[in-house]
Amino acid sequence: MGHRGGWNRRPGSRRRPPWWPDGEAWPPRGPQAWRSPGARRMMRRAGCALGLLLLVLGISGTAAVWLVASALGIVSTGTVARVLSAGGLLLGVLALVAAVAATRRLAAPAERLVEASRQIEAGDLSARVPVRGPAELRSLARAFNAMSSRLEATEARRRSVVAEVAHELRSPLSIIRGQAEAIADGVYPGDPVRMTPILAAVHTLEVLVDDLATLGLAEAGSLRLRREPVETSDLVQDTLVAHRAAAEASGVALLADVPPDLPPIDADPARLHNVLANLVSNALRHTPPGGTVRVEARPASDSRGVELRVVDDGEGIPPELLAHVLERFVKGENSPGSGLGLAIVRDVVEAHGGSVEVASVAGQGTRVTLRFPPDATE
Repeated sequence: MGHRGGWNRRPGSRRRPPWWPDGEAWPPRGPQAWRSPGARRMMRRAGCALGLLLLVLGISGTAAVWLVASALGIVSTGTVARVLSAGGLLLGVLALVAAVAATRRLAAPAERLVEASRQIEAGDLSARVPVRGPAELRSLARAFNAMSSRLEATEARRRSVVAEVAHELRSPLSIIRGQAEAIADGVYPGDPVRMTPILAAVHTLEVLVDDLATLGLAEAGSLRLRREPVETSDLVQDTLVAHRAAAEASGVALLADVPPDLPPIDADPARLHNVLANLVSNALRHTPPGGTVRVEARPASDSRGVELRVVDDGEGIPPELLAHVLERFVKGENSPGSGLGLAIVRDVVEAHGGSVEVASVAGQGTRVTLRFPPDATE
């Protein structure tokens, strides 16, 4: 029984037939279902196909009648030949029209792809093509649009990185130039007091260059690791010793919580030291006097692998930045540094097969967790 005002709901009618237009719901719902553009297009195609089929059947039937009539002597053989020739000519014309229509249907999407490719070649990465035509051309159009979208995003990211690098280079270079010109002009003596800002700015440039080199290697998949077993307790203690003076100067307590039976981590010790040092120095920078920075190590939640955590009770990360804090050049308005530190931490840890998680509440503190999988431990 048919459904009121709609479509036959027999159990076998729910499967979408191969001739149903893409993007249209099956089965159609409501009295307006056949008025949608896709349904109208399907009906036109079905009508054309049915008309062509009827025409071919008509010509074939007529030819058969004339052949029978000729065999019975009702009409002459010459007349039959002329009729059959006319029918063959008509079929040939129909075949030619169908071939031209099919060629135009294929040529139009192909021409749009060629034109969009020329736009990409000319530097217009916003070029897109409509997804139309046969299934193969639709797949090609979708792949082209995805490619151009990636190219456009990559170009935007490249320009952003160049602008951020130029911004980060400007400040230390201004300090070096100002101090050096003042010393050269005799405004300041070339004593250690005046040379200290220059050396600090040079150190900032060195760190920025090293960070950019690390990011470039990570992006290219060429970040080489010199792996060896790294004792977790030694790694944590060495980091704390290196930052003890800075913590005391800031009035921040620097603590460790590491059980003695943790397995070593199969890692590049130099890069792992840099990762932990980056996190600890960042935590000290954002923790007020009287606060605490704690470095913890634990077995992973599944009792395999190792987790390292750097926890502070400092100012925390604003909610609008938290989702992007592991991206490049992302930092708070008053935050010093280049905004590359956590991006480097992520790249180095992921190169070891691990992962990074940042949890923070503004005004209460931040916890950064590094997880190293079982195959990175021994």
